[in-house]
Amino acid sequence: MKTILLIEDDIVLRETTAEILELEKYKVVTAANGKQGVLLAKKIIPDIIVCDIMMPELDGYDVLKLLYNEEKTKRIPFIFLSAKTEMKDIRVGMDLGADDYLTKPIDDELLLSAIESRLAKAELLKEAEVVTKTEKQSENLPDDITIDTIEDLKNYFCDFGKVMKCKKGEFIYEEGNHSNYVYLVYKGKVKGFKIDEFGKELIITIHKDDDFFGFSAIFDNSLNYESTMAMEKVEIMVVDKKTVQEILQNNYKLSLEIFQLINENLTEVKEQLLQMAYGSMRRKTAKTIIKFAKKMRHKSSDSINISRRDLAGVAGIATESLIRTLTDLKKEGLIEIEGRNIKILDLNRLESIH
Repeated sequence: MKTILLIEDDIVLRETTAEILELEKYKVVTAANGKQGVLLAKKIIPDIIVCDIMMPELDGYDVLKLLYNEEKTKRIPFIFLSAKTEMKDIRVGMDLGADDYLTKPIDDELLLSAIESRLAKAELLKEAEVVTKTEKQSENLPDDITIDTIEDLKNYFCDFGKVMKCKKGEFIYEEGNHSNYVYLVYKGKVKGFKIDEFGKELIITIHKDDDFFGFSAIFDNSLNYESTMAMEKVEIMVVDKKTVQEILQNNYKLSLEIFQLINENLTEVKEQLLQMAYGSMRRKTAKTIIKFAKKMRHKSSDSINISRRDLAGVAGIATESLIRTLTDLKKEGLIEIEGRNIKILDLNRLESIH
């Protein structure tokens, strides 16, 4: 329902006109003088204003001037009502920026037609403004680039993103800071982690080659949910968040794929937290070794090179406890340990640990 602000000092005309407009399913707010009308316009931001000219305290011309100088009210369609019929009076109103000028006594059909046409014009201008804004945003993207899938998005990151190189142990971003970018791992491994109230590091995600991260804070003014750090020497492709928002805004199917990706990451984090909370020491350790092997795209027969601290962080147990458990698993013939390298010898038994 459209809202009309009717500013008229004649109480009979004000009530009669309001009744006519309400019968046409408009919401009508009335003001008895120009000063009151300006205050109401700023407060409710009506869809259109119908205003008398000759009023005490503040006449219609001054009402229009004041509202035109305010960013929030300058685009509201404005129709003058007046007993003045001389051409110079009409010209003054139109020069000030009024959309129409109707003379009293008011013809009901003419008034309704004027309101309807001005509202329609305002809607069309608003739609055109949205289209223009979208077109301007799209100017940031190359004309010959089509981004319809996650693979297309990865190609865009590789072709147009900035290269970020980090040494082992270097932060990419920290929890609680404002997010400005989305990231794609080009080479290497990145861990996402949180620090609990006791200062203990809990690793919640591992990002490997070709993985996106940073989407959890894609919205404006979002803060990073976790900290991220290079687990080894890494190269990362970085694109600013505004550009990624624009790409997703223009592609509904891709947006759904990204939301699915975020959902899968959240599911993985939930499973990790459940394992931390309820799993036995042996089970946590075994599951974490398997998780790392899968994340790093290793076959079960391959060795994985991972620090004991990172393993403990993912498992959610103390490093000393993890080392003792690894020793037990080694004695049982489930794994082989050589330095930082861990090799799975019996995947089935490792998976069956409870």
